[in-house]
Amino acid sequence: MKIYNSLTRRKDEFTPIADKKVGMYVCGPTVYDEPHIGHARSAYNFDVVRRYLAYKGYEVTFVRNVTDVDDKIINKAKEVTGSLPAHQEQGPGQAGHRVTGLIEATREISKKYLDAYHEDMALLGIGRPDKEPKATEYIPKMITFIEALIEKGCAYSSGSDVYFDIKKAKGYGKLSNQNIEKMESGARITPGENKKDPLDFALWKGAKEGEPCWESPWGKGRPGWHIECSVMSSDILGDGFDIHGGGIDLIFPHHENEIAQSEGAGKSFARVWIHNGLLTINNEKMAKSLGNFISIKDFLKHHRDPDYLKLLFLNTHYRHPVDYTDEKLGEMKAQKERFLILLEKIPRIIKGHQVTPGSSRTRAGTGKSHGHQPVEEFRKKFEEAMDDDFNTPLALAALFDLVTHAHKLMQDKERCTEEEAAELAVIRKAIIDLGAVFCLELAKDVAKAGVDEKQVLGMIGQRNAARARKDFKAADDIRQRLLREYGVILEDTKDGTVWRSKA
Repeated sequence: MKIYNSLTRRKDEFTPIADKKVGMYVCGPTVYDEPHIGHARSAYNFDVVRRYLAYKGYEVTFVRNVTDVDDKIINKAKEVTGSLPAHQEQGPGQAGHRVTGLIEATREISKKYLDAYHEDMALLGIGRPDKEPKATEYIPKMITFIEALIEKGCAYSSGSDVYFDIKKAKGYGKLSNQNIEKMESGARITPGENKKDPLDFALWKGAKEGEPCWESPWGKGRPGWHIECSVMSSDILGDGFDIHGGGIDLIFPHHENEIAQSEGAGKSFARVWIHNGLLTINNEKMAKSLGNFISIKDFLKHHRDPDYLKLLFLNTHYRHPVDYTDEKLGEMKAQKERFLILLEKIPRIIKGHQVTPGSSRTRAGTGKSHGHQPVEEFRKKFEEAMDDDFNTPLALAALFDLVTHAHKLMQDKERCTEEEAAELAVIRKAIIDLGAVFCLELAKDVAKAGVDEKQVLGMIGQRNAARARKDFKAADDIRQRLLREYGVILEDTKDGTVWRSKA
């Protein structure tokens, strides 16, 4: 298996530190707003990576952090409480109440949106990580880490702030492939910052009035953003681990600074860096100000099936940007239909044959029955694509080739031989199993979910009566009404009309 490593800027053969065990750390959400489909892309991407590694037989420990204290969260809490610093807003004896209100609001904001993130990921069918550390749970260990950096001369205190000394970082810019001299030439020190160099970054921020803070050797304050990931990853996975992931927008400065501070503390760090491309809406950056913000709940409210979004992501390589458009989403609905049509049809075709996918795999999976390609050849194409830097477009194409193969095997038949039934059973199981690597809900019985079957069957009876009297317009009107009002698709077979819900 080869993975594109952002650190080496090439595809490297993946060899985990421990045989058949993989430690993977991914930067998770800063919980201050509703999760949107851009968040879904990153979460889905690394869930697929985790699932495929498990499919390959690796024991994966997947860690994804939660930033639950941050400027964005605090600013959101200020919007909610309408608060300015206490001394500007409250009279004598009332400031304490305001401070407590802001701190409580910050906690409530982070909890509210973390709960929303968990709920939305569950609605999409995206699995939770094995470990999900929160920044606020790691404050003492962050302080210890910062003390070690000061002791090693890589960091310095300035008043109640602590900064990392970028001059002490060997090879700074190696992940983002930037030259430190050029970076410095365009950098500026923001008013209020007491750092030596414009590129120095905060490890600890002195407390501002009314904001959440913790005691430290440098006074009350809170950690900088970058330090949490270095501390959490090394604490859970060890000083060196296999994979670090996140969006491409995190390469600089976040991930670059993680490397600097971890190596500055004398620790080995992540060996392979995986970064996913970002999402746009009609070739524009998604933003509430542009009116193109799509939350996960809004997406599911309008489109119901999370697989449409997953298929959109799968059709673009994870390292590339993906553009969301209504036209593309329509294509993804058609792709899901292809899967469902086949998976519904196979049981009907093989009905009456005593076959199970497990018992037939040797014959159908490795033989060349009926002159068709064996199922294992399609599985091999799927794995070869995924082994090449998780090339999901090619892997998905292999699945659709298997769908085409199955339809050729069935041709126009309404019944099949025992050998054909055995192969079709294997094909159906293979599509469901490989689809599960992509977290596609193909095994879920959605055929008649939420539909009044008695009502549908009654309308099918009316349609059959119309066809019998050759009133084909009335028959077609009933078909269109079933599709329009109930989301029901009909298929006429030699044994009668069968139906299922639209994907």
